[in-house]
Amino acid sequence: MCGIIGYTGRKNALPRLIEGLKALEYRGYDSAGVAFVHKNGIKAVKSKGRIALLEEKLKGEQESFCAIGHTRWATHGEPSDVNSHPHGTDSVYIVHNGIIENYAVIKEFLTEKGYSFESETDTETAAKLIDWFYSKEKSPISAIRKALEMISGSYAIGAVFEGYPDKIYAFRKDSPLLAAPSEDGGFITSDISAILRHTREFIRLEEGEIAVLSPDSIEILSTDNTPIERDFETVSWDIEAAEKGGYDHFMLKEIFEQPDAVKKTLSPRVTDGLPTLDITKLAGRCVGELGAIHIVACGTAYHAGLIGQYAIEKLARIPVKVELASEFRYKNPILRKNDLVIIISQSGETADSLAALRLAKERGVRTLAVVNVAGSTIAQEADSVLLTWAGPEIAVASTKAFSVQIALLYLFAIRLALDSDTISEEEARQYCTELTTDVPAAISKALDLTDLCSSTAQKYKDNSSIFFIGRGASSALAHEAALKMKEISYIHCEAYAAGELKHGTISLITDGTPVFAFLTNRSTADKMISNIREVKTRGARVMLFCREGMPIPDGIADDIIPIPSLSQLFMPMSEIIAAQLVAYYMSCHLGCDVDKPRNLAKSVTVE
Repeated sequence: MCGIIGYTGRKNALPRLIEGLKALEYRGYDSAGVAFVHKNGIKAVKSKGRIALLEEKLKGEQESFCAIGHTRWATHGEPSDVNSHPHGTDSVYIVHNGIIENYAVIKEFLTEKGYSFESETDTETAAKLIDWFYSKEKSPISAIRKALEMISGSYAIGAVFEGYPDKIYAFRKDSPLLAAPSEDGGFITSDISAILRHTREFIRLEEGEIAVLSPDSIEILSTDNTPIERDFETVSWDIEAAEKGGYDHFMLKEIFEQPDAVKKTLSPRVTDGLPTLDITKLAGRCVGELGAIHIVACGTAYHAGLIGQYAIEKLARIPVKVELASEFRYKNPILRKNDLVIIISQSGETADSLAALRLAKERGVRTLAVVNVAGSTIAQEADSVLLTWAGPEIAVASTKAFSVQIALLYLFAIRLALDSDTISEEEARQYCTELTTDVPAAISKALDLTDLCSSTAQKYKDNSSIFFIGRGASSALAHEAALKMKEISYIHCEAYAAGELKHGTISLITDGTPVFAFLTNRSTADKMISNIREVKTRGARVMLFCREGMPIPDGIADDIIPIPSLSQLFMPMSEIIAAQLVAYYMSCHLGCDVDKPRNLAKSVTVE
């Protein structure tokens, strides 16, 4: 969601902050700002809109060697200069990711103490609460500790204090925050990609800890302010992986990375032709006594879960329920002791998914995380973890993360089925061979459809609404395809199981209404063709994602994109590539901001 960057050291901090803020743009934001220490105190400069506007405002400012910066995604108060971070007083400024849930109570408390407020944000109340205690305690650490006793909610906060001109203070709860050394100083950041030009080492702050950064040191203090010794972690990818590499957009680059990403996710986990998944904490009871599986996720990860449901139920014959994380804990879900809860999250920090994980653990139910970030909160708190090893995904609209998530769920399904004796070892080997060999090849072949997908998108770009339909796993895929289109082209899209259209929605089909249909399942092809005829006879303009070699009746489609063939189980792996490409080119043809669509954030760390 929001992005944090801070630097204290021997070089001018402002260019480093602008560089870091630009690297954080992909997370989604509506405004940006910095607070920097100079000889006369602390100054904040903020701007609604793109970072270039902030950069222009900073021209001519004096050098600073200690500063904090922020990209904001509005939650409390509209996007504006005044609501932008940092917030503070003459004595303290902070940047904040998360939500201060009891900000109204804090605001009332501070108003009684004589404070006034300029913004509509919850963050300003936290800044002024710290200021209140700083005026009493005369110590940044004591002020932070006292303030945190009153604050409820989630936060990652970086702070600078008057009187401590070369120090940054950082602390967190539920939202990620890193401290990192470099050759000429120290950084704080919410995302390692913001500082990869300067360092690949970092410390991941734990809840309750305070990091104190100076130009030559990073000190970590425990909850009782005792110094903690901790080894640095090293990020496994470099700055080149977080750059476009000659592609027009990060999204296109990440679409083209999918064959290698799938191989990287699967190959180390197949030994002698069979799945080897290191989920030891689930062993023993995992299959023999396993009850139901609950897959809990948001957005694209939720759609990956729907496809995982098809695979697990088909192969292992274990009941699976897929639930939206934002609803999961509020419905008092029925969880039994032998159930398994699988949490899927690209970042490992998704607030709703983390809350669902914690509920499952409170109920004593085993948990498995499917995430991309090894040290993320969800990865740390789950009983077992399957890392997707996808590398950085910079575009807000997820592509390769989705593919590696479903690839890993397929492998998990094969392992469960083998252990449950619902498939033979020979069948498991056949599935693994197709998954690790045929699937990446089909994805690569699907990438050859770029020109066709671009020309097809050009034909449909002026429509204000598009329907997506499919059957079986392609129905789940239709929802992901519709989401991709909505996210980056701003065209209204709806997705349906094809057989459901006639139960109400078909009333919206009139002359020229675009319907994007997935015809890939041979066992339901006749039914799907009937559903397509139903919309075609009512004037729909049909664009067909069709498996290569599938017989197609004359006149059933206006446009066709042939999808490289795989066995039915794995067809979504090649289908999604064409759908992603069509969405990408639709956005390009409409002149939209492909990598940074409006109102969206990459990592959603608030509920």
